[in-house]
Amino acid sequence: MARTLGFGEDDLRALAGARSFERGLGYLDAVTGLEVGDGSITAVVHGTDVYEVELTLGGSTGISGWCDCPYGQEGNFCKHCVAVGLTVLRQAEAIPRQRAAARARAVGLAEWLEGLSREELVALVREQIAGDRELRRRLELRAAAAHSDLGTVRERVLALVDPRPFARYGYVEYADAPGYARQVGEAADALRALTSGGQAARAVGLAEEAIRALGEAYGEIDDSDGVVGQAVAAVAEAHLEACGVAHPDPERLAEWLAGHLLGDGNDATDLDPLDYADALGPSGLARLRHLATEARRRSPRGWAERYLMERLVKAEGDVDALVALYAGDLAPSGATHLCIAEELDAAGRVDEALAWAERGLRDTASEAHVDGRLVDYVCDRYGRAGRMAEAVAVHRDRFQVERSLAAYQQLRAAARAADCWEAERGAALAALREDARRERGGWYRGPVLIDALLDDGDLDAAWSEAAERADDRQWQQLADLSREARPADALAVYLRLVEPLKEPTGERVYERMARLLLDARACHRALGSEDEFTAYLAALRAELKRRRKLMTILDRHGL
Repeated sequence: MARTLGFGEDDLRALAGARSFERGLGYLDAVTGLEVGDGSITAVVHGTDVYEVELTLGGSTGISGWCDCPYGQEGNFCKHCVAVGLTVLRQAEAIPRQRAAARARAVGLAEWLEGLSREELVALVREQIAGDRELRRRLELRAAAAHSDLGTVRERVLALVDPRPFARYGYVEYADAPGYARQVGEAADALRALTSGGQAARAVGLAEEAIRALGEAYGEIDDSDGVVGQAVAAVAEAHLEACGVAHPDPERLAEWLAGHLLGDGNDATDLDPLDYADALGPSGLARLRHLATEARRRSPRGWAERYLMERLVKAEGDVDALVALYAGDLAPSGATHLCIAEELDAAGRVDEALAWAERGLRDTASEAHVDGRLVDYVCDRYGRAGRMAEAVAVHRDRFQVERSLAAYQQLRAAARAADCWEAERGAALAALREDARRERGGWYRGPVLIDALLDDGDLDAAWSEAAERADDRQWQQLADLSREARPADALAVYLRLVEPLKEPTGERVYERMARLLLDARACHRALGSEDEFTAYLAALRAELKRRRKLMTILDRHGL
């Protein structure tokens, strides 16, 4: 029956990943307020906070999800989405009927609204705005724009972008940022309404005022989730749209763009001057180029000055001018060398491109951190030309300087392609063993040697090296990978990792403890010693019985 919904547990696991899926299983009892619509399902999940989840049915995966938890707002299908999806699957028989009912309600609402008279619709809207301040504010702005009441529109737009009503002690905190972002979004809607209402020129000026105010305020906002930045981008888009309709004076627009891009308030927006190319025209672009040149002369190493000049030179298609611009300020990471190589490559000048990339490797040979894309670029070109030994040499040199797991993995891939990994591996592991010997007792994380052995799948060697060297992360990874072959060793690791979790509190700690206990139980089962685990767990629960949240989480996981 679940497949009639278009998705199943395997789809949820694929979207979330194994870890989030397993964690979602623990939240099935925390799902409330499930509401089924025609193409979507909403619910509330009670976790560290109360989170709203919306699942959309359909698409290539059968389902997609959104959650307002921090992880979900980054675009991830989080454990809360998993919990709601599993709840839906457990109610699969009722869902089609509920979706049909939702469709019927939508049709009924549309028919009812279409049947109302003008007077009845006006009365309905008045009733709604009397109890909905946000709706009233939006409609007031629409009305002012429609009546060309530009003074009211300006006053309201600037009030909407003013963060002071949300600021505590002069700062908009994380919890208040979404509310402020909604207001900024309303300001963007009002600017679009001005443009569509024949007042595009006024919208240009008002948008510039709003963007300036937002730039001044943005540094005092905790926008960790980026919601305010998205709303500010909508205001910037409204400005661009208004410029496309109003056709403002090109040179004045160029001066505004230069002032904004080179000023202190540019952090809030991500304007690309080339988006304004049509509105600027030849004269505006020429004026902007002149202003950029002057700014670059005054501040040759300024980031904003460089960005503006790069964008303008790139638009002109003069590759040599762009190379000269880049070459004037080469980054120690090799990133600028790579930019030059890519521009020359795109222009068909492949030999020059490789020469610049190789120069980048030489210039950064002693740097601990080099842009990995530069190394990849050179080695990719070597690989295409059959110069495999040279590609290995590049990765070997980087590994000798960097000594990271990533550098080890890249050396391994190159050496395997050149069929010389066994020889390279011995030398690389010897270098890592020496590093581990020198660092013993003085590092904040386990040595790269153990990460490399784990990544190679050489678990016996990893166990040999782990004693007195591995950190907790490496111990757990080693236990996870060895659980089937060495359940007793893995069990000892899991039980040791549980001990330090008895002191701290909080849901994250309790969830980690529960996962370790589940792993320990699996080891006991493999060893045929489940009675020992039962006794251990009973003693643990008795010891920590006052921690009610922990007891609830253990119950949820069947512990």
